[in-house]
Amino acid sequence: MTKFRAAVVQAAPVSGNTSATVAKTIGLVREAAALGANVAVFPEAFIGGYPKGANFNIYIGARTPEGRQEFADYHAGAIVVPGPETADLAEAVREAGLFLTIGVIERDGGTLYCTALYFTPEGLAGKHRKLMPTGAERLCWGFGDGSTLDTVETPWGPMGAVICWENYMPLMRTAMYGKGITLYCAPTADDRDSWAATMRHIALEGRCFVLSACQYLTRRDFPQSMGNRITDEPEAVLMRGGAIIVDPLGRVLAGPDYSGETILTADLDTDDIVRAQFDFDVVGHYARPDVFLLMVDEESKAAVVTRA
Repeated sequence: MTKFRAAVVQAAPVSGNTSATVAKTIGLVREAAALGANVAVFPEAFIGGYPKGANFNIYIGARTPEGRQEFADYHAGAIVVPGPETADLAEAVREAGLFLTIGVIERDGGTLYCTALYFTPEGLAGKHRKLMPTGAERLCWGFGDGSTLDTVETPWGPMGAVICWENYMPLMRTAMYGKGITLYCAPTADDRDSWAATMRHIALEGRCFVLSACQYLTRRDFPQSMGNRITDEPEAVLMRGGAIIVDPLGRVLAGPDYSGETILTADLDTDDIVRAQFDFDVVGHYARPDVFLLMVDEESKAAVVTRA
């Protein structure tokens, strides 16, 4: 039996200010550690920002100078991985002595990726790029490939991330279950009532702990150019949170919370995974590989490959 404490952080980034958001993140990491957390999960696109309401002034067959500038501004707020921002986060995580999953907007050349970063007390340990941006997210984010379908080891088992609506991709979930994931992190921008049901289903299906965090974002937190496409009401809530922690039998241990910025915690026991797998192990005794087989390609798909 190994017991530990997990935290899900529900907050808003500092609008249009990446360095200030990193500083806020560091403060929240310290706050989670002060609450006794061994693991912390932050929302999707926390650093770099989720472009709620953005359309980059695009329509079929044409772009505009205004839209190109809007994208350039968004691109400037993204981070390089690894880079100075990840170095600052790594130092904060080392001091806090915890394990962290956090959503960022990653800049790689002219392309942006919605990425989840993994940190251990030893430093930046890996990343996952969102495989499938949803709907209009494809206007500004590239597609990840199988090379970042990864987990990192913790004292409580493998920790990995499935971002927002990737959680509605059954084969991706199965791929993560095949890695023996115990800390299933779900950074998201989905604040609907149905999200909690999705997280409970995944916990039951994967017999894992599910830790999901969403931003609590108000109109005041958001850039004028994007926010006013949704509403001009200054007190309007654009993303209402819904942070939640679920155990391997689908029982809700904390949340969902829609009250504002908060850190939710729950004490977890790794033996709960074994107890839950007694009657259901989706990639073990409950699998039928003679009938169903999933093949996963984890090779990097570079656009240019040079061979000597």
